[in-house]
Amino acid sequence: MTQTIDLGAAFESLVDLVADGGVVVLSGAGLSTESGIPDYRGETGRRRRTEPMTYQAFLGSAAARRRYWARSHLGWRHIARAAPNAGHRAVAELQRLGLLGGVITQNVDGLHQAAGARGVVELHGALDRVRCLGCGLRSPRTLLHERLSAANPGWGAAVDQINPDGDAVIADAVIEAFTVVDCHGCGGVLKPDVVFFGENVPRPRVEECFTMTERAGSLIVLGSSLTVMSGYRFVRRAREHGIPVAIVNQGPTRADAEAMVVLDAPLGATLTALVAGVGTAF
Repeated sequence: MTQTIDLGAAFESLVDLVADGGVVVLSGAGLSTESGIPDYRGETGRRRRTEPMTYQAFLGSAAARRRYWARSHLGWRHIARAAPNAGHRAVAELQRLGLLGGVITQNVDGLHQAAGARGVVELHGALDRVRCLGCGLRSPRTLLHERLSAANPGWGAAVDQINPDGDAVIADAVIEAFTVVDCHGCGGVLKPDVVFFGENVPRPRVEECFTMTERAGSLIVLGSSLTVMSGYRFVRRAREHGIPVAIVNQGPTRADAEAMVVLDAPLGATLTALVAGVGTAF
């Protein structure tokens, strides 16, 4: 059933901004919740109790890496099965209409691309790739999944919760029985090709996003609380260059006071209505 929402004057302002073109989209975990992938904060903006793996912990011990890969081996299946929702499809359609100057996503699920969007800058990387910290070799996550399955025949666990980075919450006793595999080329430590908490986004990627933002007609934030600087810095850069900012999110964000337009509304229904509204504006 299609959700009906009253969007009011703020929505009309959003339509006008997008119809002018040159829009850069900055998306966060809230855009993927309708695909069954939870976010870390929810509508209140308060972090959920489960803490994500940090870069320092991952590097610091083999036990932490076993914990990560055991949980991720189960959680990855959930992320890999997720399908784009109406919000992802709406972003792809706006791009098809020639209204977007770029898409930056903080998400690691690949759902923008699955919906048909092109040239997406994955600020925090992607879960469907794996990188060796020794030789730098990148390989498909599907290959690692096969190797881990072969190294752990019959292994499994009840999953209590799935996090947005594909991390499944399971019992510690089950984790201890899990076998981790290393790089098949050099024997080095394998890491998902994503930016962990406590790790820096590669500088060239940040600069690409800054350049995209500075050239934008407007910056539209979709489904991000902007609590961490990783995404918020692009709002700051847009404001420094006099570029209007709009936010569509469920719950408050760090940048609400800095935005020209703020919509606290469901992403899928709002963006579907946006595409229709822009179509009538042409």
